[in-house]
Amino acid sequence: MATPAADGERVVDRAGEIADVGRRAREVLDEKHKARETTLGASRRTIQACAAAIRAVHRGEFDVAEERISEASGLLAEADAEVAAHPDVRHGGYLHDAKKEFAEANLTLAFVRGDPLPAPDALKVEIPAYLNGMAEAASEMRRHLLDCLRAGQLQRAEGLLRVMDDVYGLLVTVDYPDALTGGLRRTTDALRAVLERSRGDLTTTIVADRLQTTIDRVSRETGA
Repeated sequence: MATPAADGERVVDRAGEIADVGRRAREVLDEKHKARETTLGASRRTIQACAAAIRAVHRGEFDVAEERISEASGLLAEADAEVAAHPDVRHGGYLHDAKKEFAEANLTLAFVRGDPLPAPDALKVEIPAYLNGMAEAASEMRRHLLDCLRAGQLQRAEGLLRVMDDVYGLLVTVDYPDALTGGLRRTTDALRAVLERSRGDLTTTIVADRLQTTIDRVSRETGA
């Protein structure tokens, strides 16, 4: 609606149009806020479930680990459904972190139990989250390796170190900007430090074991 101005020019009444913009903006932002809050909550619960799964793996409680992983899978499906129409919310960072933890839990279970590795598509996890999860799962192998060393399972420990080395060998070749890989370079550098400490621990234990074996053999031969 136009009204005459004091100087004779028309002034268009924009109140209705502006109100329409406000209503539409609130509708869109309400939807995004709901998606964000749902995704944040689901992501937090996913991370908690995955942490519990990894602890269960280290205790050898594989059934419990599978239950927690299944719980996390349902939460991620809920989050993905919420952000399907909101790509800006999807790429906010917290969903990536949750999927990274989900990949880590699945890969840790596979590494320890000797299962085939689940593929990214099977987990419904994007490649950057999957690769970061793989790096962290390889780092988790240090704890299992140390448990094996304490139990005298040197062959098992050597196998775990090979897994860690193979993962590092792959990730170090993924040379792309962090914006594409979700900070994979930093995660890979952290894995390298864990790998070298684990290699040192295993080497020390093997040398000590060989020395003890030699001492025992000489003692038997000399009757000491």
